[in-house]
Amino acid sequence: MIELQNVSFEYTATGANGETLHKNGVRGLDLTITDGEFVVLTGGSGCGKTTITRLINGLIPHYYNGELNGSIIIDGVSVPNTPIFETAKKVGSVFQNPRSQFFNVNTTDEIAFAAENQCTEPERIKEQIAETAASMRIEKLLDRSIFELSGGEKQIIACASVSVLSPDIIVLDEPSSNLDIEAIEKLKAVLTDWKAQGKTIVIAEHRLYFLRELAGRMIILDNGKVVKELHAEEIKALTFDDTEQMGIRPLSLSDIRFNGCKTASQGNTIRLENFDFTYKDGKHGINIPELELPENRVIAIIGHNGAGKSTLARNICGLERKCRGTLTLNCKALKAKERLRSCYMIMQDVNHQLFTESVRDEVMLSMTDKALTDEQKAGRADEILAQLDLIEYADTHPMALSGGQKQRTAIASGIASSKPVIIFDEPTSGLDLAHMKQVAGEIRKLRDMGKSVFVVTHDLEFILSCCEHIVRLENGEVVQNYELTNDNFHLLTGFFDGH
Repeated sequence: MIELQNVSFEYTATGANGETLHKNGVRGLDLTITDGEFVVLTGGSGCGKTTITRLINGLIPHYYNGELNGSIIIDGVSVPNTPIFETAKKVGSVFQNPRSQFFNVNTTDEIAFAAENQCTEPERIKEQIAETAASMRIEKLLDRSIFELSGGEKQIIACASVSVLSPDIIVLDEPSSNLDIEAIEKLKAVLTDWKAQGKTIVIAEHRLYFLRELAGRMIILDNGKVVKELHAEEIKALTFDDTEQMGIRPLSLSDIRFNGCKTASQGNTIRLENFDFTYKDGKHGINIPELELPENRVIAIIGHNGAGKSTLARNICGLERKCRGTLTLNCKALKAKERLRSCYMIMQDVNHQLFTESVRDEVMLSMTDKALTDEQKAGRADEILAQLDLIEYADTHPMALSGGQKQRTAIASGIASSKPVIIFDEPTSGLDLAHMKQVAGEIRKLRDMGKSVFVVTHDLEFILSCCEHIVRLENGEVVQNYELTNDNFHLLTGFFDGH
């Protein structure tokens, strides 16, 4: 049994000028989770979901700095008073960013790592790896380089590493954030199996539809407090209007509504020719002899995990120097080096592109217009931060933010960029319903400013909020390329339904 009794936790961080900053985690929280329960934590970004998972797995107070009050007890033992390696024997964790929990460069070694730490016999570890790979259908991901996996594939490896150890309690922090529909079904199967085994599962999530039949209880949080609690039958009875009113994602993909897209007038086209890139393994990459797309549109790049979506995005913006081919923009053919000057990319893992000491400075860094004074840049940065509900964090170090707040900071930097092509790689990872709609609105504004926007995404809601054109990749090749309309809407929903 997990018992949180009158728990309050306040994070401490360092501001841009070295001052101590305080950020609320949870306040006066009372929560009991019985053995074998499946509990979903949801709510707005920064509401306290992730903090609860850290309280359970011992990262608070053993890793994260802050002021903790109250008691956290698992099976009669105090988590704060127990070494974290002891808690890890009972509590397995899957983090929002799988890279933060990897210790190896090889996938098989990574899956074995936790079991090795518990001194499991080598032969048994091999058996567990084989059993886990078969149950999760990830045999093709074994003996691969971690660095060559897509974001979704990395998340599945993180789940597999926990499954091998088979702890009694498993906490997951937005495990679906970078997964495609097929991978989410695999994750759902794993969760279903864990639930059948009687494991206690606590999952913090924004995407909820795949949890509808699994959740025994849903806890909605706001500002560190529980504001609503629903049980299994109440969860299943929720309508689209109910979830909209609560500010959470829908409980069914079929509930998501399509009202058609307001597209820009037909103009110039973006043309890709001879885009050919292969990773060192010689198996993965992209091969696109020719692709014509509309300029000044919001273009969704979809496909299953490992299809080549992020690879295409990196090649469009010139990050892969070995990519052969040209991109024609505004009637000018651009090689890789020239594309770097014309494109701005918000990466899937935004931790790779947060460099400065404050959120405001991060946004100002992307402003390359030399005619702007520092004062003008700061004013423009604050306008953008206000639009994305980040102005209160303007002087905060970016690495002290929650995952969703970091994502919005990177998006703010892209909005501030003066480059004509903006590329977003999974921009809604870690975003709640309200902020997903907010980012969709900002992307539409970029389109209205005359920019061409590419969005790599698995998020059907987000696509229907702002995207006007669809490019679908599989095995590194374009299999569909169409303008999104009511007439061909079935092509998109068919993909997300697995057809």
